Amino acid sequence: MLSIQNLTAGYGQSQVLQGVTLHIAPGEIVALLGRNGSGRSTLARAVMGQVAAQGYIGWRGQNILGKMTFEIARLGIGYVPERRDVFAELTVAQNLLLGQKPGQPAGRWSVADMFGLFPQLQLRYAVAAGVLSGGEQQMLALCRTLMGDPDLIVIDEPTEGLAPLLVEAVANFLCILKTHGVSVLLIEQKLNVALQVADRCAVMGHGRVVWTGSPAEMQRNAPLQQEWLQV
Repeated sequence: MLSIQNLTAGYGQSQVLQGVTLHIAPGEIVALLGRNGSGRSTLARAVMGQVAAQGYIGWRGQNILGKMTFEIARLGIGYVPERRDVFAELTVAQNLLLGQKPGQPAGRWSVADMFGLFPQLQLRYAVAAGVLSGGEQQMLALCRTLMGDPDLIVIDEPTEGLAPLLVEAVANFLCILKTHGVSVLLIEQKLNVALQVADRCAVMGHGRVVWTGSPAEMQRNAPLQQEWLQV
Protein backbone atom coordinates (compact mmCIF):
# COMPACT_ATOMS: atom_id res chain seq x y z
CA MET A 1 0.00 0.00 0.00
CA LEU A 2 2.75 2.45 1.00
CA SER A 3 6.26 2.00 -0.38
CA ILE A 4 9.07 4.33 0.69
CA GLN A 5 12.37 3.84 -1.08
CA ASN A 6 15.72 5.57 -0.59
CA LEU A 7 14.05 8.65 0.88
CA THR A 8 16.15 11.63 1.91
CA ALA A 9 14.71 14.74 3.55
CA GLY A 10 15.67 17.56 5.85
CA TYR A 11 15.34 21.19 6.80
CA GLY A 12 17.49 23.74 5.00
CA GLN A 13 21.08 22.52 4.99
CA SER A 14 20.35 19.83 7.58
CA GLN A 15 19.59 16.41 6.05
CA VAL A 16 17.67 14.28 8.53
CA LEU A 17 16.61 11.23 6.50
CA GLN A 18 19.53 9.35 4.98
CA GLY A 19 17.92 6.93 2.54
CA VAL A 20 14.89 5.44 4.30
CA THR A 21 13.20 2.36 2.88
CA LEU A 22 9.97 1.13 4.46
CA HIS A 23 6.84 -0.66 3.27
CA ILE A 24 3.34 -0.98 4.73
CA ALA A 25 0.84 -3.58 3.54
CA PRO A 26 -2.95 -3.16 3.48
CA GLY A 27 -4.41 -3.52 6.96
CA GLU A 28 -0.96 -3.63 8.58
CA ILE A 29 0.16 -1.71 11.67
CA VAL A 30 3.85 -0.83 11.51
CA ALA A 31 5.37 0.67 14.66
CA LEU A 32 8.27 3.01 13.94
CA LEU A 33 10.55 3.15 16.97
CA GLY A 34 13.75 5.01 17.79
CA ARG A 35 15.34 7.65 19.94
CA ASN A 36 14.44 11.32 19.76
CA GLY A 37 16.18 12.86 16.78
CA SER A 38 16.32 9.61 14.80
CA GLY A 39 14.13 11.05 12.04
CA ARG A 40 10.78 9.40 12.73
CA SER A 41 8.69 12.58 12.76
CA THR A 42 10.53 13.89 9.70
CA LEU A 43 9.56 10.70 7.88
CA ALA A 44 5.91 11.29 8.79
CA ARG A 45 6.09 14.86 7.50
CA ALA A 46 7.78 13.71 4.31
CA VAL A 47 4.98 11.22 3.63
CA MET A 48 2.48 14.04 4.09
CA GLY A 49 4.33 16.48 1.83
CA GLN A 50 5.32 18.82 4.64
CA VAL A 51 9.09 18.70 4.15
CA ALA A 52 11.28 18.77 1.05
CA ALA A 53 12.31 15.22 0.14
CA GLN A 54 13.93 13.16 -2.59
CA GLY A 55 13.52 9.49 -3.42
CA TYR A 56 10.26 7.62 -3.84
CA ILE A 57 7.02 7.53 -1.84
CA GLY A 58 4.55 5.22 -3.56
CA TRP A 59 0.91 5.13 -2.58
CA ARG A 60 -0.86 2.24 -4.30
CA GLY A 61 1.73 2.38 -7.05
CA GLN A 62 1.53 6.15 -7.56
CA ASN A 63 4.50 8.34 -6.68
CA ILE A 64 3.13 11.02 -4.35
CA LEU A 65 6.46 12.73 -3.70
CA GLY A 66 6.03 16.43 -4.41
CA LYS A 67 2.25 16.51 -3.93
CA MET A 68 0.63 18.99 -1.57
CA THR A 69 -0.61 17.81 1.82
CA PHE A 70 -4.28 18.24 0.93
CA GLU A 71 -3.78 16.21 -2.24
CA ILE A 72 -2.19 13.38 -0.27
CA ALA A 73 -5.06 13.46 2.24
CA ARG A 74 -7.62 13.21 -0.57
CA LEU A 75 -5.84 10.10 -1.85
CA GLY A 76 -6.63 8.35 1.44
CA ILE A 77 -3.77 9.06 3.86
CA GLY A 78 -4.63 10.60 7.23
CA TYR A 79 -2.20 12.27 9.61
CA VAL A 80 -2.29 12.85 13.36
CA PRO A 81 0.68 15.08 14.25
CA GLU A 82 2.41 14.96 17.61
CA ARG A 83 1.09 18.40 18.55
CA ARG A 84 -2.53 17.27 17.83
CA ASP A 85 -3.60 20.59 16.23
CA VAL A 86 -7.23 20.66 17.29
CA PHE A 87 -9.24 23.78 16.45
CA ALA A 88 -9.29 25.29 19.92
CA GLU A 89 -12.26 27.63 19.52
CA LEU A 90 -14.52 25.06 17.87
CA THR A 91 -16.48 22.44 19.74
CA VAL A 92 -15.68 18.75 19.79
CA ALA A 93 -18.56 18.07 17.40
CA GLN A 94 -17.40 20.79 14.99
CA ASN A 95 -13.85 19.46 15.01
CA LEU A 96 -15.13 16.01 14.10
CA LEU A 97 -17.25 17.31 11.24
CA LEU A 98 -14.26 19.23 9.86
CA GLY A 99 -12.51 15.90 9.47
CA GLN A 100 -14.92 14.85 6.73
CA LYS A 101 -13.78 15.34 3.15
CA PRO A 102 -16.09 17.76 1.29
CA GLY A 103 -17.68 16.60 -1.92
CA GLN A 104 -17.10 12.91 -1.22
CA PRO A 105 -19.60 10.20 -0.28
CA ALA A 106 -20.04 9.34 3.37
CA GLY A 107 -17.26 7.07 4.59
CA ARG A 108 -17.13 4.15 6.97
CA TRP A 109 -17.22 6.32 10.08
CA SER A 110 -19.79 8.63 11.64
CA VAL A 111 -19.76 10.99 14.62
CA ALA A 112 -21.70 8.34 16.52
CA ASP A 113 -18.92 5.85 15.78
CA MET A 114 -16.37 8.28 17.24
CA PHE A 115 -18.41 8.62 20.42
CA GLY A 116 -18.55 4.83 20.57
CA LEU A 117 -14.77 4.64 20.37
CA PHE A 118 -14.22 7.34 22.99
CA PRO A 119 -17.40 7.88 25.08
CA GLN A 120 -15.70 10.73 26.93
CA LEU A 121 -15.89 12.80 23.76
CA GLN A 122 -19.65 12.46 23.68
CA LEU A 123 -19.83 13.95 27.17
CA ARG A 124 -17.81 16.91 25.89
CA TYR A 125 -19.33 17.26 22.41
CA ALA A 126 -20.46 20.87 22.92
CA VAL A 127 -17.26 21.97 24.69
CA ALA A 128 -14.58 24.02 22.94
CA ALA A 129 -11.62 21.81 22.07
CA GLY A 130 -9.17 24.28 23.59
CA VAL A 131 -10.35 23.54 27.13
CA LEU A 132 -10.07 19.76 26.81
CA SER A 133 -7.37 17.87 28.65
CA GLY A 134 -4.35 16.65 26.72
CA GLY A 135 -5.78 13.15 26.62
CA GLU A 136 -9.14 14.36 25.37
CA GLN A 137 -7.45 16.41 22.66
CA GLN A 138 -5.54 13.32 21.58
CA MET A 139 -8.79 11.35 21.32
CA LEU A 140 -10.31 14.17 19.30
CA ALA A 141 -7.33 14.41 16.94
CA LEU A 142 -7.46 10.66 16.28
CA CYS A 143 -11.20 10.70 15.65
CA ARG A 144 -11.14 13.83 13.49
CA THR A 145 -8.62 12.17 11.19
CA LEU A 146 -10.65 8.98 11.09
CA MET A 147 -13.72 10.97 9.99
CA GLY A 148 -11.91 11.53 6.69
CA ASP A 149 -12.15 7.76 6.08
CA PRO A 150 -8.45 7.18 5.35
CA ASP A 151 -7.04 3.82 4.34
CA LEU A 152 -3.74 4.65 6.05
CA ILE A 153 -3.18 6.82 9.12
CA VAL A 154 0.22 8.19 10.07
CA ILE A 155 0.12 8.77 13.83
CA ASP A 156 2.96 10.58 15.60
CA GLU A 157 3.43 9.81 19.32
CA PRO A 158 -0.26 9.32 20.25
CA THR A 159 0.48 8.17 23.81
CA GLU A 160 2.99 10.90 24.72
CA GLY A 161 2.11 12.35 28.13
CA LEU A 162 -1.03 10.27 28.59
CA ALA A 163 -2.08 8.47 31.75
CA PRO A 164 -1.94 4.65 31.64
CA LEU A 165 -5.71 4.27 31.20
CA LEU A 166 -5.67 6.62 28.21
CA VAL A 167 -2.66 4.82 26.75
CA GLU A 168 -4.70 1.61 26.86
CA ALA A 169 -7.65 3.39 25.23
CA VAL A 170 -5.42 4.56 22.36
CA ALA A 171 -4.03 1.04 21.94
CA ASN A 172 -7.57 -0.34 21.73
CA PHE A 173 -8.39 2.34 19.15
CA LEU A 174 -5.48 1.20 16.99
CA CYS A 175 -6.58 -2.43 17.20
CA ILE A 176 -10.10 -1.44 16.12
CA LEU A 177 -8.68 0.34 13.07
CA LYS A 178 -7.03 -2.88 12.01
CA THR A 179 -10.32 -4.80 12.18
CA HIS A 180 -11.72 -2.24 9.71
CA GLY A 181 -8.83 -2.66 7.29
CA VAL A 182 -7.12 0.65 8.07
CA SER A 183 -3.32 0.56 7.86
CA VAL A 184 -1.30 2.48 10.45
CA LEU A 185 2.20 3.91 10.55
CA LEU A 186 2.61 4.37 14.30
CA ILE A 187 5.47 6.53 15.54
CA GLU A 188 5.83 5.55 19.17
CA GLN A 189 8.20 5.80 22.12
CA LYS A 190 6.53 3.25 24.37
CA LEU A 191 7.81 -0.20 23.48
CA ASN A 192 4.95 -1.93 25.28
CA VAL A 193 2.38 -0.17 23.10
CA ALA A 194 4.24 -1.14 19.93
CA LEU A 195 4.50 -4.76 21.05
CA GLN A 196 0.79 -4.81 21.87
CA VAL A 197 -0.64 -3.45 18.62
CA ALA A 198 1.93 -3.77 15.82
CA ASP A 199 2.17 -6.45 13.15
CA ARG A 200 5.73 -5.36 12.45
CA CYS A 201 8.27 -3.09 14.10
CA ALA A 202 10.86 -0.88 12.41
CA VAL A 203 13.66 0.91 14.22
CA MET A 204 15.19 4.17 13.03
CA GLY A 205 18.62 5.49 13.91
CA HIS A 206 20.65 8.33 12.42
CA GLY A 207 18.02 8.93 9.74
CA ARG A 208 17.83 5.33 8.51
CA VAL A 209 15.77 2.23 9.18
CA VAL A 210 18.31 0.04 10.95
CA TRP A 211 16.11 -2.97 11.77
CA THR A 212 12.71 -4.47 10.96
CA GLY A 213 11.05 -7.53 12.40
CA SER A 214 8.12 -8.91 14.32
CA PRO A 215 7.13 -7.66 17.79
CA ALA A 216 8.24 -11.02 19.22
CA GLU A 217 11.69 -10.61 17.66
CA MET A 218 11.89 -7.07 18.99
CA GLN A 219 10.95 -8.18 22.50
CA ARG A 220 13.71 -10.80 22.55
CA ASN A 221 16.39 -8.46 21.18
CA ALA A 222 17.72 -6.70 24.27
CA PRO A 223 20.93 -5.40 22.58
CA LEU A 224 18.83 -3.73 19.86
CA GLN A 225 16.64 -2.06 22.45
CA GLN A 226 19.62 -0.80 24.43
CA GLU A 227 21.40 0.61 21.38
CA TRP A 228 18.56 2.21 19.46
CA LEU A 229 15.57 2.72 21.79
CA GLN A 230 14.79 4.88 24.79
CA VAL A 231 13.95 2.07 27.23
